[in-house]
Amino acid sequence: MAGSRAADACGLRTLESQVQVLAQAVRALAEGLEDIPSEDTDMEKQAARGARLAHELLLSQGL
Repeated sequence: MAGSRAADACGLRTLESQVQVLAQAVRALAEGLEDIPSEDTDMEKQAARGARLAHELLLSQGL
């Protein structure tokens, strides 16, 4: 029973970590697609940067 609880706790920590990384990836994508009127940025480059960052975050966690 104790071993099962430990395995469940470990699995829960892994899941929580993966959810945090997914949230960071979504945030990176959203920021890359965000249109900020006060900034003169190249939208294509900004979107590509957001996508690249999201991809790197997911790869770093094996997702």
